[in-house]
Order: sequence, then structure tokens, then C-alpha cells
Amino acid sequence: MSVATDSLVNSSSSDDFAALLDAELDSDSSDGSPDQDCSDDEDNNAEGERTKRCKVLEMDSRVEVQGSNSNGFTEQTIEAITDSCTHPGFLRDMCICCGKRMDDGAGVAFGYIHKDLRLGSDEVSRLRDADVRTLLRNKKLYLVLDLDHTLLNSTRLEDINSEEDYLKSQTDSFEDISKGSLFRLDKMRMMTKLRPYVRTFLQEASNMFEMYIYTMGERAYAIEMAKLLDPGSLYFNSRVISQADCTQRHQKGLDVVLGKDSAVLILDDTEAVWQRHKDNLILMERYHYFSSSCRQFGFNCKSLSELKGDENEADGALATVLGVLKKIHSNFFDAEHGNDFAARDVRQVLKKIRNEVLGDCKIVFSRVFPTKFQAENHHLWKMAEQLGARCAVEVDSTVTHVVSTDAGTEKSRWAVENGKYLVHPKWLEAANYLWSKKPEQEFPVVLSKKRK
Repeated sequence: MSVATDSLVNSSSSDDFAALLDAELDSDSSDGSPDQDCSDDEDNNAEGERTKRCKVLEMDSRVEVQGSNSNGFTEQTIEAITDSCTHPGFLRDMCICCGKRMDDGAGVAFGYIHKDLRLGSDEVSRLRDADVRTLLRNKKLYLVLDLDHTLLNSTRLEDINSEEDYLKSQTDSFEDISKGSLFRLDKMRMMTKLRPYVRTFLQEASNMFEMYIYTMGERAYAIEMAKLLDPGSLYFNSRVISQADCTQRHQKGLDVVLGKDSAVLILDDTEAVWQRHKDNLILMERYHYFSSSCRQFGFNCKSLSELKGDENEADGALATVLGVLKKIHSNFFDAEHGNDFAARDVRQVLKKIRNEVLGDCKIVFSRVFPTKFQAENHHLWKMAEQLGARCAVEVDSTVTHVVSTDAGTEKSRWAVENGKYLVHPKWLEAANYLWSKKPEQEFPVVLSKKRK
């Protein structure tokens, strides 16, 4: 079938690209079962996983470019129709509604749904509005998940050192991926370790969120990691975004996520790649299982694999952040605030909960920032404010904590003499990652070597 005969010229609106996606969105989060013809994996999806990729593939299979017009319409009629078309989407630079070819790369590429798919900005907005309404009705939000150092840690086989060589004999079988956590991918010359608690995390998070994978890695790598994390295709389906899908170099963006920014949360270990969406971000403590990961970030210490240890599942990073996500979800959908969920903004809920962590603290820094550095611009000052603390340059009776790396400074001595808390900057970092004020005595400050 040609584009012309399958276009709006002589087909019902239910055949066009927009209608296909509309129908898909309307059925995705319903209690009915998904389209059985798209994928056998969907039989396992109790919530009716979205089938955008299947729908687009079905549609693409009908697209055959024909060089002649044999459908009985005059060239003037076709030109009038194509001129009035809003061109909501394109496959191989051809409008899926009217068949007009657009050679200027119009729209935003959604290659993770289909390698040739581009959507116009109006269509993206329309789809987001429709999708978020469906999701909010089911009391769900969106969760965008980074891969490396957030959900897992990977290393090249040639980077495994002698202290880690024992791992090669302890890898798990691909016959039952769901029970494993350490995998050797010989085709990619790579070994991957899933972060402790990740399977429980994904299972419980899926009850509250529609989840995306978003990595700066290549697509082939992203797909393999998705298979390890989600062997039953229960959580992500086609929602695996990789480096090639980014619209800005070295940056991740929500412009390629079919969810409204006001309903999206992000988990990532790197703040710098989310310059446009910091208000959506929950920063994760990096997972350094392999020695190559420690070296990559300049840490001169033993990795977890070299120490033959791992994070504790019960109170590790993923268990901690799951608790935070549950709190955010509960606050967002709190019935006390009414039922107009579309008017709410998850970024404001995130900000409010983050501000409660150190909301009763007033902090002064000592010997933490470089000389002549504008204190208010330092990341620790900003971090403290985001956690709800008030920051000051000088001490007074209302100060609760002095943060310092040297117990011998004037402000540090003042804190001790006046019964205030004297803590190391790591106390702030712990509060930021763990979303709670940790016991101050666990972060002591010692005299610098110059003073001893």
C-alpha cells in the first residue's frame, strides 16, 4: 500500500499516525490486555505496557514510496491537501498523514521508538498531554533512569585486574537472568554487575511510575543492559534512550521523553548532563563495583570487587531512594490537595521534601572553599540550601553547624567552645544522598597536618 492510498486523502482518520498513537495511548494504561500481535513479551505485562514501537512498526510496514499518482486525484487536489496538513509525524522524511516529503529534518527524532520516526513539536505536545492524563488517572508519574553507576556498573574484560580475576568464575547464567547479578558479555568484551536491590527497586517503582532508561552509552549497549535489568520486558519495552537520541551534545534532555516535565523524576549520578532539568533530578551516589570505575573518577582506593564486598541491599542507595520516591509519589497524589493532579508539579513536591532534610539547620563553612571564592557559588553551599539549611558567612548564636576540614580554625574552635556541631563536609554529602540528617559524631573533624 502506498503512502498516498494510506493517507488522509482517502482513508479514515483512524488510519493516520496521530490516531494510531491516540488509540495506543488510550489503551496503554487501561485494564485491558495489550495487543497480542506486537510482542510475546507483553503477555507478562499486567498493566498493559505501551506498544508505540509496535504500532509504528505496523504503520511503517504499510509505507511504500510510489513515484506516480495512480489513485485518481489530480495533482492540484493532492497539493491542496498536503498544504493543509499539519504534518504531525514523519517516517523517512515523509509525512505519515499526507505523504509529502520534507527534506529539512523537520521535527524531533524519536529513534528509540522507530529509527526513522520524527514528530512535530505540536504533535509531541499533544501526545504528552494525552499520555499524562492517562497516567495520572492511574496515579502514576514518569521515572527516567540512568544506567552506569546508577543501576549497574560495567567494565571491559581487559580492564579487570588480578585482584578481580576471581569474578570470571562467578558470573551468572543467561538461562535465568532474573536470578543473576554478575554477567559476562563476551560479544561486547564486557562484564556487568547489577546494583544490589535493583530488581526489587524496579518492581516496586513500576507500581508508581512509567519508567525510561536514558544513557549516554551507545544503543547496542543500552539494549543489552535493558535485557539484564528487565528480562521479561515488564518495565521498559521500547523506552530505552541512548546517546544517539540526544538532541544536544553531551547533554540529556526530556525533549525526547513523551512525558510532561511537571510529571517526571530523574535518577542519575551525574548532575552536569541535566543542565536543563536539575529541578527534576535526584542525584544518586555512584556505584563503583569494578576497579576501572574507581580509576575513571580518580579515586585511589579499593573497589567493592577488590574488597570482595558490595552495597547492603537493606540500606543501600537504591533502597534509600525507593523510600524517597514513595514519599514523593504519596505527597503528589495526596487526596487532601484535591483531585486535579494535572495542575500539580512533581518538581515542587521534590523541592519541598528535599528542603525538609536540613530545614532546622544554620550552617557556617570554615576552610572549605578556596581563598577569594564566592561562597554562595560553591556546590556545597548550594547543596546545603537545597536541603533546606540556611547558610551564613559569619558565626552567631543561631548557627547550629560549622562545616570544616580543619578542627584548628577559628570558627571550628568557636563551634566546640559554644556547644555547636563541628562536622566534615562529608556530613552534607551524606545528607544529600541519604535524604536524612545523619548523626554528627560520625563525621568528625581533625586538626590539619600543618597544625600538628
